[in-house]
Amino acid sequence: MPSTDRTVAVRQDPNGVALYLIGVAPDQLPPVRARDLAAAWDAARSAALDDEWGAARLFRFAPPDSAAFDFALVDADACCWTQAVAATQGLGHAYGISVCLRLLGLVHLLADAAWARPLFSIGRDGTRIAPALLAAVALLRLTTDARLDQAAVRTACRANLSLPSRTGYQNASHPGATP
Repeated sequence: MPSTDRTVAVRQDPNGVALYLIGVAPDQLPPVRARDLAAAWDAARSAALDDEWGAARLFRFAPPDSAAFDFALVDADACCWTQAVAATQGLGHAYGISVCLRLLGLVHLLADAAWARPLFSIGRDGTRIAPALLAAVALLRLTTDARLDQAAVRTACRANLSLPSRTGYQNASHPGATP
């Protein structure tokens, strides 16, 4: 992936917070490869284990055809996970921003959605995630408020789990927070 594109500009605000000016709405960000999402998960787990917490960041989505939308990442865990994506994918382009938001959405989904519990397991050696879940999170469109549509993810998982080639789990490590 390119390190920069015209869709994303990175600035520092007067307080030193990284500000990402993104020229598209969150739901216009590209899908990502499931393996990049799994790699981001693993990097986030390593960062959390190494106490690399990262700094606050602000994503300002400013598409030319609608109002600006700000998405602030100030929670310590979210800052850690975002720093891991910045280190592995980079955040100077739409793809990296998309990986980051999907990683944050996946963490939230695993913590919040009881229906997803059969699709992952957490152990001392990390987290195992069903490929159907990882693929759904990687490929489905984000919402206009930069989140995952959990109902769409659930529907996609049900469809993918019925296919014989989609059984089993993808290795991914847990990024430090217990869902």
